[in-house]
Amino acid sequence: MLMAHPAVLRNLVEQYDTLRILHAQNSGPEVRQRMDDIAYTLCVSTGTRDIDTALVAARHGLPGARPEDDSLLTA
Repeated sequence: MLMAHPAVLRNLVEQYDTLRILHAQNSGPEVRQRMDDIAYTLCVSTGTRDIDTALVAARHGLPGARPEDDSLLTA
């Protein structure tokens, strides 16, 4: 499977996290649509089917990822 470049993954994760904060403050349709678009891109980029799994996979694809990362913790 092809993996996205770590810089691309980092950018997507940062965008998604920022939009999640904006969505919590302002649930406008533009923010929600952009979140959906980034979630889709993260899923495709990581070969996953849901955003939570995609975020974990993306974080593990970033330089410096290690077993103690918060991405391994379940909510």
